[in-house]
Amino acid sequence: MHHDRIAGLLGVVPVSVIWQRLRDEEGLEASVASVRRYVRAHFAAQARQGEAVMWRPPTPPGQEAQVDYGYLGLWLDPRTGRRRRVWAFSMVLRYSRHLFIRPVIRMDQRAWTESHVQALEFFAGCSGRLVPDNLKAGVDRPDLYDPKINRAYAELARHYQILIDPARAYHPRDKATIEAHQRYIRSSFFAGRNWASLAAMQADAVAWCTGVAAQRRPRALEGRTVAEVFAAEQAPALAPLPRVPFEIASWSRPAVAPDAHARWAGHSIRCRTG
Repeated sequence: MHHDRIAGLLGVVPVSVIWQRLRDEEGLEASVASVRRYVRAHFAAQARQGEAVMWRPPTPPGQEAQVDYGYLGLWLDPRTGRRRRVWAFSMVLRYSRHLFIRPVIRMDQRAWTESHVQALEFFAGCSGRLVPDNLKAGVDRPDLYDPKINRAYAELARHYQILIDPARAYHPRDKATIEAHQRYIRSSFFAGRNWASLAAMQADAVAWCTGVAAQRRPRALEGRTVAEVFAAEQAPALAPLPRVPFEIASWSRPAVAPDAHARWAGHSIRCRTG
């Protein structure tokens, strides 16, 4: 009864994701192993090959979160009729593999800061250290020993009392946990789906984080789900959120024209002189 749905998703997402969607959306009761056998029997030419898995030793529960942007693909915006490029801001707690994602269509400084705030609220706590990439939305000047964090990102780190420790340039293994999640995010959450709006996509992303991603059983967790490990061991180790909400600000250095006007965020501003 699910033959046509499986045929439509093969080659778009892994078999494990096909099984997860059939289970969650159509009430499938068979195991993932049964679905793999069905695919091998009926779609031999498209049967999915095995994947290599790299194991890394866990860090202490409250120590580290890793951050990245991953390209999801093109999305047809029904409101405008245009195809938009979509990225996923993603933050993973390295100890439990608990994952938060937020789809965005811009990767500017404000989207970067807003996504951090929502991620920390999703986890209801702060890790001691954040390991991001060296993108301009967060890091003005990469450096091994003394990276220059931009003002907005530094204000966020100060508010939440988090150390920003960017990965070395061109060293993706410095944040291997979040890098390893990018293909999973694309295939399980985004591929083969559509949404009526960006807001609907973002709301669905939060539901996916709790209902799908948090129910995984990574090999490093020895049979337990991500949600179980987070609730039992990591959540108590996270620092509490500040009582005062973070006020998001955007900072820039606009050029001032000879007539004492500057352009900022699409607006013309007259500057005082003297």
